[in-house]
Amino acid sequence: MADNMNGLKRTHYCGEVVNEGEDVVVGGFVAKIRDLGNLIFIDLRDKTGIVQLAFNDETDKALFEKASTCRSEFVLMAKGKAQKRSNINTEIKTGHIEIIVTDLRILAKSQTTPFEITNETKVNEELRLKYRYLDLRRAPLQNNIIMRHKIAQAAREYYYANDFTEIETPMMMKSTPEGARDYLIPSRVHNGKFYALPQSPQIYKQLLMVSGFDRYIQLARCFRDEDLRADRQPEFTQIDLEMSFVDVDDILEMTEGFISYLFKKVLDIEISLPIKRLTYKEAMERYGSDKPDTRFDMEIQDISSLVKDCGFGVYTSAIEAGGSVRAIVAKNGAKVLTRKEIDKLTEMVRGIGAKGLAYVRWVDEKPTCSFAKFMTEDELSSILDAIDCKQGDVALIIADKNKVTLPVLGALRLQVAKQLDIIPENQFNFLWITEFPFFEWDEESQTWLAMHHPFTMPLDDCIQYLDTAPEKVIAKAFDLVLNGTELSSGSIRITDYELQQKMFQSLGLTDEEIEAKFGFLVEAYKYGAPPHGGLGIGLDRLAMVMLQAESLRDVTAFPKVQNASELMSACPSAVDKESLDVLGISVIKKEENE
Repeated sequence: MADNMNGLKRTHYCGEVVNEGEDVVVGGFVAKIRDLGNLIFIDLRDKTGIVQLAFNDETDKALFEKASTCRSEFVLMAKGKAQKRSNINTEIKTGHIEIIVTDLRILAKSQTTPFEITNETKVNEELRLKYRYLDLRRAPLQNNIIMRHKIAQAAREYYYANDFTEIETPMMMKSTPEGARDYLIPSRVHNGKFYALPQSPQIYKQLLMVSGFDRYIQLARCFRDEDLRADRQPEFTQIDLEMSFVDVDDILEMTEGFISYLFKKVLDIEISLPIKRLTYKEAMERYGSDKPDTRFDMEIQDISSLVKDCGFGVYTSAIEAGGSVRAIVAKNGAKVLTRKEIDKLTEMVRGIGAKGLAYVRWVDEKPTCSFAKFMTEDELSSILDAIDCKQGDVALIIADKNKVTLPVLGALRLQVAKQLDIIPENQFNFLWITEFPFFEWDEESQTWLAMHHPFTMPLDDCIQYLDTAPEKVIAKAFDLVLNGTELSSGSIRITDYELQQKMFQSLGLTDEEIEAKFGFLVEAYKYGAPPHGGLGIGLDRLAMVMLQAESLRDVTAFPKVQNASELMSACPSAVDKESLDVLGISVIKKEENE
């Protein structure tokens, strides 16, 4: 039988016992036991840290014997007096204190755990996720989850102070796909019809502006049925906001205020404001990405004008086809980027769409150039001078259409920076990306799609191109990027009924499709809508980058793995036939090769 707590009430968390002479009561899990025969020391752990419990020759015999039965992960409560330790541990906050125990309660015993609960672990992640409730006892993960809580707390503090109203939007809504697949919920009452889990509260928060709430905030749960990766989970949280009577600058400045407040409060770091801005076009041409990591240089350089007459067919044909020849220079990279490593990089770029990779590797007095036979030494020298490639450096060059050249060099830039180990840690580089193209061409469907969503306002002088030149339409859209991770996406919204209809039509939607998917929003605009816009900041991604974690799983209490299953509870799971019959659903199992 386990003991009970009768007569004991916790007075301190373990990590907060710091004053000598205090009478204290603590509770927690046994982290470690050292039984020295006539002395027993127990490290007791809770979410705040560890404190040492001490049992010696002055301890009551029955109490001493009870302490000797304790094992790792037993749940204890202990009462005693805090006194100075003889062997001080400088690595923990309570390292100068121990509790001389006068009352000990074993509240719960523990079997031997599948893995040891330690800060550093080499146990494979699959096992830790199966026993996630044990994994979450480890201090690093607890600190991550607490950090996530602090970010949420700071968000509410900041936006409440700036007159935002927190409003919950529905978790079961009409299916209006925004790019990814919806998670669908069958209705029992409306047989054959489905709710959808929200990919975002987008439509509802716009309707709240139509309703006159002026400033809305919500820590919104969002759901997207898409393939997972390190910075993506099927369910995630957005710090979601919308503001009325604003334009782009107002939203960006409000968000910068939050970022500054958050980093000072949580990390005690001053963020320099205003945050730098780049247009989408500038970001792509300089970094090959709309979410560039600017903690290191290695910018993309256009050398088309220098090689257009060189006679190298790969270069000249790319330029003649309307593309370009561009390079990045890995400063002091020649020792690391050997021919063998360059061959690996060549395979990498071929795997993401490039036809090949040219290079100049300058180790000795004379550079080694993969295309040297197509130009004179003077021509090569002028190229190297233009891109500032010197002895010890490596230049990597791609020639193709810009939609290939730029993103491939962007990916190459990141890979090379990792290999050269030039990305600084403990540095936070924020960046706004603005003026996104409104449309992007989808090769699969051979149609123009909205890059953000169809409610985004185009720049005034671009509206004329909606019917004739969609590629020229620029959106009042913006993303916030931190260290190469997209944290938020937002825009000014269309509030003019006729313009919204025209935008839907430009995306190829019929009147019937518009009415079926967005009829209630379009109807609302007929009754007057203030100009408004907003964004959603990925709380999970923000926590991940602030903690320099490798994956969203490290900042999510109960995450899903790559196939969207949760190993601890073994979900998703089959449902009994009776439950399916009520919903009018039958499950047809696919063959493995389908």
